[in-house]
Amino acid sequence: MAFYGTQAPYVNPVVPFSGIIQGGLQEGLQITVLGTITYSSVNRFAVNFQTGFSGNDIAFHFNPRFEEGGYVVCNTKQKGSWGSEERKMQMPFQKGVPFELCFLVQRSDFKVMINKSFFVQYSHRVPYHLVDTINVTGSLQLSLINFQNSYTAPVQPICSTMQFSQPVQFPRNPRGRRPKPQGIIQPAHHVPIAQTVIHTIHGAPGQMFPNPGIPPMVYPTASYPMPFFTTIPGGLYPSKSITVSGTILPNAKRFHINLRSGTDIAFHLNPRFDEKAVVRNTQINNSWGPEERSLPGKMPFIRGQSFLVWIICESHCLKVVVDSQHLCEYFHRLKNLPAINNLEVAGDVQLTHVQT
Repeated sequence: MAFYGTQAPYVNPVVPFSGIIQGGLQEGLQITVLGTITYSSVNRFAVNFQTGFSGNDIAFHFNPRFEEGGYVVCNTKQKGSWGSEERKMQMPFQKGVPFELCFLVQRSDFKVMINKSFFVQYSHRVPYHLVDTINVTGSLQLSLINFQNSYTAPVQPICSTMQFSQPVQFPRNPRGRRPKPQGIIQPAHHVPIAQTVIHTIHGAPGQMFPNPGIPPMVYPTASYPMPFFTTIPGGLYPSKSITVSGTILPNAKRFHINLRSGTDIAFHLNPRFDEKAVVRNTQINNSWGPEERSLPGKMPFIRGQSFLVWIICESHCLKVVVDSQHLCEYFHRLKNLPAINNLEVAGDVQLTHVQT
């Protein structure tokens, strides 16, 4: 289901993958790719920002190669011809280890962060606004491709608030290399997301983005601490999105996602497996209001399975999407949206990704 002004994440896309970037690249757009390098005979992968699906015009080719000790190639292809390579003789990825790869579009270049650390910047060789497609190929498994336009939010984007090292200068290689062609999967229709804080835990220390301006907290286990609390920078406002994903425990009874305003709970989303219901409510001054339980279909949450909840704020209501399917609309009972600035998740789930 589409919502005005937002683009939903691509969830568990199959590689090779090509997906539309709605509205094309814009200054301030941040794209986050979550995945895991797989063990295979293919020793490279690539993320391409390109025009259309043909692969003849690639504004930015980001190509890690597990060869010759490991290095990353950056390049541009115009009308089917590669330009000169820029190489960084460093391999920031490990096979079998999940990663977070963040691309921030700036006026003069792309900035790339890997696992919360600045890695490289790549100057634009062609106008970035011509890019309308993201393409991913190679030996990896994707879990999420997320979109955030920092200009829709009243806070700084993640990448711009990190401490960057000095720009890395690549040695020029005069010979562009043409990668082996990969198949293209036409994507399903998807639509925006505007978030500002990402927390992701994959089980390896340091594999998460911190709150902007706050040193990262590294958890010693493969899951978030429960209950989990985090801020919603700037609070809610029309077009604001929140994403929560995880796995429901096999013997789960219930869990909840709360959007809080001080001691009040503006929105309480409460799947109850013993009742086969998803309860929505608001608590003001420690008193609950009337429950909302109606659903358009069957219970969307299943014990032992993963889930992705996407909450979109509009001027009059919250819209809730579960695993790409519309769940409900919840009309605001607390009208001061910017004051709704905290997220709480608790109950019988293991979280893997939270973005506010």
